[in-house]
Amino acid sequence: MSFNSWETRIDDDLALLSDTLEEVLRSSGDPADQKYIELKERAEQALRDVQSRISQASDTYYYRAKRAVYRTDDYVHEKPWQGIGIGAAAGLVLGLLLARR
Repeated sequence: MSFNSWETRIDDDLALLSDTLEEVLRSSGDPADQKYIELKERAEQALRDVQSRISQASDTYYYRAKRAVYRTDDYVHEKPWQGIGIGAAAGLVLGLLLARR
């Protein structure tokens, strides 16, 4: 899953959660009202779903980043001069981009 699709999915989840919570707040608020009870349950379930998805996505990206760091470390240890060249090129590009501002 790409970052953009993940971001869009999270945006959709948050919009759903927001809409559900707004509906709960607009309801009568009477704890004996069946509609209020159903809306409250939907809001709680939506919140749990969003929290679960965010947690899973966070874990996934954490492990991907960790793997990338280890692969980069291995690469630099195997080919130190190429690593230095790549670092210098990245620094030059970043410096040029920052200097344009």
